[in-house]
Order: sequence, then C-alpha cells, then structure tokens
Amino acid sequence: MTTRKPDAIPGDAAPTMTYQPGDRVALEHTADPHTLLRPGDEGTVRRYDPQTRVLDVDWDNGSRLSLLLGEGDRLRRTADTGPDRDWERVLDALRSAGETAGRDAATRWAQHVLGGRADGDVAAAAREVLTGFDDIDPPILDQIPTADRYFLADDSDRYAEHAPPDAPAWETLTARQCDQTRWAWCDGYDAAAHAEAARRCRTVLHPDGDDRDLRHVYPDRVRLGGPGVFAGDWAWAPNDAGDMRIPVGFVGTLIDTWNGWAVFCCARDVAEAIVADQHNHRDRLRRHLTAEGIPEADLDRRVDESLGRMWFDGDVIVDDTRVQNDPDAIDHIPPTFDGQYVVMGWCWTWIAVHPYDCDRIAGTIPDPPATASTPRGSSRGHHLGPKPT
Repeated sequence: MTTRKPDAIPGDAAPTMTYQPGDRVALEHTADPHTLLRPGDEGTVRRYDPQTRVLDVDWDNGSRLSLLLGEGDRLRRTADTGPDRDWERVLDALRSAGETAGRDAATRWAQHVLGGRADGDVAAAAREVLTGFDDIDPPILDQIPTADRYFLADDSDRYAEHAPPDAPAWETLTARQCDQTRWAWCDGYDAAAHAEAARRCRTVLHPDGDDRDLRHVYPDRVRLGGPGVFAGDWAWAPNDAGDMRIPVGFVGTLIDTWNGWAVFCCARDVAEAIVADQHNHRDRLRRHLTAEGIPEADLDRRVDESLGRMWFDGDVIVDDTRVQNDPDAIDHIPPTFDGQYVVMGWCWTWIAVHPYDCDRIAGTIPDPPATASTPRGSSRGHHLGPKPT
C-alpha cells in the first residue's frame, strides 16, 4: 500500500457511503428550515462529492435541494430491486472487506506509533495525529495507511474473495464496474483506517481510555448550553516529567460567561469532586507552608487566607472565606431544581480546557448530539436564579 490523501473525512467513526448517479434515495432528515421537502420524499442522485459529503439530488417533487451529509442531513436508499440494487450489494460487500483491511492496517500502524514498538512520547504523537486530522494536514494524513486507488493488480483476486456468491463473474464486468469494485474497497479501507487510527489516539490521550470522538468538547467548540470540560485557570501544574498538565477537569454545561471566564453547571458527583479538589489544594498549601517553617499555630490562618474552606452541608455547598478580610463572606450553593450545581460561578476564573490536557476527568462526557438541536445561548432550562452581585 502507498499513502495518498484520504477521500474520507478523518476521524469519522461511520464508514463512508458511496452514491452513484441514478441511485434512488428517500429523505429522512434535513436541517434546512426553508425546504418544502418532507421525510419520505424520494429522488434520484445526480452527483455526490465524497470530499465535502454534498449529495445533489433531483427530487420527484421538482426540488433540487442538495443534502449536506456531513452537517446532519440524512437519507436512505429506497428498496429498489433489479440490476442496480444487485450491483450495489456487490459494492457493499467489497466496501465491507475494505473496512476490515483498513482497521487491520491501522492496528499495525498503532503498534509502531502508539503501542509497544513506539519510540518517544506516544501522547505527543497521538495529539499530533488528531490535530492533523482536524486540520486536514497532508504530512500527518500521509502517515496513516491509505489504499492505492490506482493499483490494479489485486482487483480480480479481491473480487473473487469478497464478492457475494451470486455476483457476476469478474470476466463479464465492464471497465467501469471493475473500477467501481476497487473504489468501493478503497473507500471502506480509507474510512476505517482513519477512524481506527483516531480511535486509538483518543484511547491513548484520555485519562480513562475513552475512545469516543470528543471533539465536541474541545475548548474552541464549547458553546452556551453545550457540554465542556472545565478547570480553574490556576489549575495547570508540572507533572513528574515536567509537562504542564491539569490534575483534574470537571464535566459540565456552559451556562454563562463573565469577563471572559466560564460559568458552568454540573452534576452532584462533579460538584463533590470540585469540593474535594479544594481540600487537596488546601492540603498541598499546608504542606508547603510547613516545609517553609511556618509555625503550627499559624498554619490554619495562612491557609484560610489563601484558600477558602468548602464542604457539603446536606445538599448545599458551603464556601467559607470569612477570614479573607470579609467577616460575612460565606456562601451557600444549593442545587437547582434538576439537581445541578453552579460551583463558584461568576466568582472563580473557570475556563474550558482540552480533555486530553487533564490527568483525570470528573463526570461523564456526554456523546455529541446527532444534530444541533439546542440553539446557541440556551441554558437547557436550568433555572439558576439571579446572578450574585
């Protein structure tokens, strides 16, 4: 195999579906608010661009709306029978075989780049690969196993091995059909190889080995009403290797910003992790002050002056900073009606952080939505009450 720029979108978990002019399709969903098309409307494929995943369709009702398959539009092939459907079944079998080969190739690639045969910092290599996928960076993409779409020698053997038993004999195929079998196999190979490479990179980088695509919670993609991973801007600290890392990130939903800082709500277990993290910060500061020779009698006061006390009183978080020049500085943070907490919102300098910069993540990152159903600016119905002044 040689390496070429892939036709599939890097990192996509789903295999690339190929559409040919003349294919009959039916609409399942479109995000276009102005079209008169409705789910179930049928049409005929005019053209498909696998790079942009734009499908041009001549709809039976006269519409010529193009579908953006990479932006949430969905359709299905109609249950047509006959020669075209039979041939598509042959191509599906070749495509499936290509997917298997692509995953196997990516597994071997991962052994040398991310696994036991790798040299150097595998986490850095994984970050570089995922960044290259996001940026569609040719030098990175060229490292990933990719099928050679112009190598013809294996076509007949591949067809004999993977085509359905009732498929036409290779010798009876037209030149165009021979090309279609190769491209179907290559489509499956490329999509699966890139998806598997991305999955293995994510597994290396996630502190808990989560192999899901987490691009929807990358800091530059976090939006009001959407999920994210958050930490204080003070949280960065060097690890044993000297790399700046975030010991723990907290999963939540962004509900507001103030002066550029994030305000998020989170579940009870995440709120408990924030309280525990505050205790850890206080303990580390206490040990540091002890090492500097601060007398035992002064330790509590010195720690309290820098970091407030925080604890749960039943379902309410108590934040006590009265020693910090304000005898009335004690806050009570109750849960919202749906059990969420806004821990030190509009007060602490929280930021959205990259999940792969965290050594641990408190909470469960939700799967990305199938379609963008929550408008920007929505807080998903969390009733928070008035902001503190």
